[in-house]
Amino acid sequence: MPLTDHPSGNYRFLPGIAPYSCGVVSSPGFEIVHVTLQRPVAYREGFETIAAFLAAESRPKSALCAVELRSPRPFSFPGFAEFNAEYAAILERWGVFVDGVNPVARTNVAPVINPPAEPVLSGFSFTRQCCGNLSPTFVVAGAGELPEGILSREGIVALGDTSPAGLAIKARFVMDLMETRLRGLGADWPQVTTVNVYTAHSLTPLLPEILLGRIGPASMHGTTWHFSRPPIAEIEYEMDVRGTRTELRHD
Repeated sequence: MPLTDHPSGNYRFLPGIAPYSCGVVSSPGFEIVHVTLQRPVAYREGFETIAAFLAAESRPKSALCAVELRSPRPFSFPGFAEFNAEYAAILERWGVFVDGVNPVARTNVAPVINPPAEPVLSGFSFTRQCCGNLSPTFVVAGAGELPEGILSREGIVALGDTSPAGLAIKARFVMDLMETRLRGLGADWPQVTTVNVYTAHSLTPLLPEILLGRIGPASMHGTTWHFSRPPIAEIEYEMDVRGTRTELRHD
């Protein structure tokens, strides 16, 4: 996956599939800023929130480089495709696509407790200018136990196996995906500041070796476990990671 420059967004991206890219990294002289919405909003309205935020920051819409969504429940594969088509159409109307490719990374999961009534925007990332010769910042898109570029039930790793051994297989596979995407962005685990895991299964057996043992110095930041399901039914384990200097909270 070759890194591709966004001509007006001040970042580069790893091309993924139609609904999202695999990850984004800041261009020289810019940083990626992560924003969490204290009160998530319906995702269509959320794009209006993003537009107003970017305007207040004197940044173009093309500075949007990552989106975080929460859904009421996991989709079926056809339902996920239908949702993605509508979502991608919004970004295309925004004019952020590059030669027909969606550059914006994304995570979309379904909380087990207090799920929203409809898909909501819970966070996003954008680029802005920074001072000095600082290291790049980056966001790796969410991924579950599906091979890169595949969206089919038959592709799910250890399909239907939620035993401790099955979950370990899934977790190792997703860690490999995260690492491949990190390196594709020119980054590695020591530069990671946030590790998010999304699963309804216990992380306790996976933490010592598969997670914290794998990420080296980044383990000092710990891992955030979101008691959530991945966006598609029968996928059991998802992760995303990022390396940022600036974290904002938007009311």
